[in-house]
Amino acid sequence: MAASAWSENILHLLRRMNNFYLAGSCRSTCFRFEIDGIQVGWIPAHVAPLLTRYPEVFSPPHGGAVSLHHRLNSREKRSEAVDAVLTSLRGESSLRCLKGWRDEKYSVMAKFSDPPLMWMERAATCLFGVKRYGVHINGYTVAESGEVSMWLARRSPTKQTYPGLLDNMAAGGLAAGVGVKHTMVKECQEEACIPAALAEKARSVNTVSYTYEDEEGVFAESQFVFDLQLPLQFKPKVGDGEVQDFYLLPIDEVKELLATDDFKPNSAMVVLDFLIRHSFIDPDREPFYQEFVMGLHQTL
Repeated sequence: MAASAWSENILHLLRRMNNFYLAGSCRSTCFRFEIDGIQVGWIPAHVAPLLTRYPEVFSPPHGGAVSLHHRLNSREKRSEAVDAVLTSLRGESSLRCLKGWRDEKYSVMAKFSDPPLMWMERAATCLFGVKRYGVHINGYTVAESGEVSMWLARRSPTKQTYPGLLDNMAAGGLAAGVGVKHTMVKECQEEACIPAALAEKARSVNTVSYTYEDEEGVFAESQFVFDLQLPLQFKPKVGDGEVQDFYLLPIDEVKELLATDDFKPNSAMVVLDFLIRHSFIDPDREPFYQEFVMGLHQTL
């Protein structure tokens, strides 16, 4: 692929994954989602009317915001009340995301370092535009010649999201009450059969953050990124069935694949970050270098 075409495809990827910030997005019609006066998300216009059915849980839209009822004054009460609403909404044909109900809770807070204000079913988070966090691991090798190769996973064809696409070696969402490093080690073990002693050598290197909208809702996400240099003789193995196979590819081939439709979009962003940090993308030769960096690190 010509260099200019590759760069344009990467710019398109970054715009797509940050389209909530672009002119014409649903942001202008969204309602702020507030808890105790603190904004924790964005509620799309097609979701807000459904919430008015539950006045004991959600206050009517006011001043561009939808708030939880003031009587819900603890994280436990909020979580229980909202979960009951979501359970009753699972039959709504317009809320397709709830068809992927996972029985997995995510923490809801304004900032990652804040105590959670409540917990919410993972599948429903896009209906409220709350921040979602995850962990992605770049598994790579360095040959004696210095050549770098990267392990990529091919997602299972039965995955709820992005079935069959290329992915990072291991990745997973950050469930409520579970730490970042613990999640990283767990995902390495479960998805790629990497022993804990080896996984713990991974280095925390960055975050990749973006917000996009689609027909289901608003996705405000930040991924904690780890680099794990693996021994040349080590080969990841399929573990929990979320992956169908692993491939070790030269880094130039990985770079080319980023600009195709064969890569899970946010995982492609994580690999792009790797390429920048390891100087496989040169600011003297890539005219959109700064745009790439900014597109990987948007404020949620």
